[in-house]
Amino acid sequence: MEQNEVQWDRLLKIKTTGRDDSHSDQYRYPYEPTPYCVLERLANSGWIGRKNVLVDYGTGKGRVCFFLSWQTRCRSIGIEYDERIFSAAERNRKSAASAGRTFFVQKSAEVYEVPEEADCCYFFNPFSVEILQKVLARILDSYYAMPRKIRLFFYYPSDEYVSFLMTQDQLMFLEEIDCEDLFGGKDPREKILIFEMIS
Repeated sequence: MEQNEVQWDRLLKIKTTGRDDSHSDQYRYPYEPTPYCVLERLANSGWIGRKNVLVDYGTGKGRVCFFLSWQTRCRSIGIEYDERIFSAAERNRKSAASAGRTFFVQKSAEVYEVPEEADCCYFFNPFSVEILQKVLARILDSYYAMPRKIRLFFYYPSDEYVSFLMTQDQLMFLEEIDCEDLFGGKDPREKILIFEMIS
């Protein structure tokens, strides 16, 4: 597993491995990159393609953006509030194989205005449900300003996230991508839940 992570980083000409919880608290969770094997499964699912624009919330060092932009040819925007980690994403962008299709914004997710072309949003438990509520309100504002298909991807969702998401009238559950087998099949949270914004 670890070797796969290093190989992908090398191929994409970036450095995204390792965990960082130096600036985490009860609302903003530690930086931990989505495993590449999970991103491969998402990229091969057909849900994201070259016409899509993906927003990665809590992008960290940019792995999701760099990988999905390279693998699916989508354009991606990474949102990161932590200045130090944001700087690491920008450093990666200078050398990344998919740099031309990636862009980063240093801003808190709950105040970020979702651009009208964005139609995919990715979350790997970057923050609390309280912040997620505000982020969803921003996505909904963008949806009403420019009605379009907006899909939301939640990797390794917590029970709190699942409970919250399943009660949102503006979200329709589409599919679950099972990732349990990638890690020995013992963790039911190893999945990506896919929702679509509805009016």
